[in-house]
Amino acid sequence: MDTILVVNAGSSSVKFQVYSVEGEGKLRRQIKGQIDGIGSRPRLRASGANGNPIADRAYPIEAVPDVPAAMGTAGEWLRDELRIHPIAVGHRVVHGGPEYDRPVLIDHGVVARLERFVMLAPLHQPHNLAPIRSILAGFPTLPQVACFDTAFHRTHGPLADHYAIPHQLHAEGVRRYGFHGLSYEYIANALPQIAPDIAKGRVIVAHLGSGASMCAMSQGQSVESTMGFTALDGLPMGTRPGQLDPGVVLYLISEKGMSASNVQDFLYRDCGLKGLSGVSNDMRELEASSDANAKLAIEYFAYRIGLNAGMLAAALQGLDAFVFTAGIGENSATIRARVVEQLGWLGATLDPAENARHSTRISRSDSRIPVYVVSTDEELMIAKHTLSLLMTKPSTNPRQERVS
Repeated sequence: MDTILVVNAGSSSVKFQVYSVEGEGKLRRQIKGQIDGIGSRPRLRASGANGNPIADRAYPIEAVPDVPAAMGTAGEWLRDELRIHPIAVGHRVVHGGPEYDRPVLIDHGVVARLERFVMLAPLHQPHNLAPIRSILAGFPTLPQVACFDTAFHRTHGPLADHYAIPHQLHAEGVRRYGFHGLSYEYIANALPQIAPDIAKGRVIVAHLGSGASMCAMSQGQSVESTMGFTALDGLPMGTRPGQLDPGVVLYLISEKGMSASNVQDFLYRDCGLKGLSGVSNDMRELEASSDANAKLAIEYFAYRIGLNAGMLAAALQGLDAFVFTAGIGENSATIRARVVEQLGWLGATLDPAENARHSTRISRSDSRIPVYVVSTDEELMIAKHTLSLLMTKPSTNPRQERVS
């Protein structure tokens, strides 16, 4: 059985999925797993195609101290116990910079170029690259594909792409990229089956999770995003502030004596819902809390989503549908209700019963703007891109590349 391995690595966890390649290039998920607690309480958990657990193992800290070690542990389990030898590996890479507007086969040169964007996505990029280097070192002939969260937004026009700064900086890559592109691409591909009447219309998609952003899509393409040069801008997130006056950064440096690295850590790790609430960066804990600042954080989150929806509707010159996705968007009926209330001026009206049931359509039948909840699947997009690129690679028989 030919298989594709998909890897999404973070600072303390490595998520992975295995897809079988079936007739006519169809993909079927066989295994979903992760190693979390890297460097603290390492644990491998995985489930099979039917969702039943197939592994749950704890490891000593010294056995899995970092991401490369986690990749080795997961790879050994897949190879030795399940006899899985993938024909290729697809990776989520958050920042592709100005150079990469589509998935790419990885070599050492690609890795070196992607390292330049570590400072633009410090929570993600170094950890995305770690398993790539690990596989390059251990299995140099195994094809690897990088799939970028910025690529889907490269259809932006110059007005959405530029900052009001000298052109030389734009030429160097200081521009508005947008992120969560793999999620938005999945939604764009899913809408023709879920809601064909609005799939090619003017749609705002809200990817609401620990990282959060919104995308304005027209004809299934991104025309504007709430995120920009880095993954700090736009909506408030779990630990990131979202939209922030640059003068705040200058104040932190000049008046608080913070270094650039101190400011970076502060903006990426201590702000957002965590900083505003003083309680948690987890929306579930905030919703369960009676703390006044937790309630403020929830209200602020919904308020900023409403404000940004107005901006994106202006970019689209109208709105035909609104879509919730990702962890909070798919699971929090409370947040969805608060956001739809913010969208009332656009013509959105919630159906509370459908929202409570987490239905696909949660707006009333007479709502001028239909509102949907669509589960995203970034890993499937990565698997599809990986297989597609592998099949078009010149003079390559995937079966000859298989690691044995």
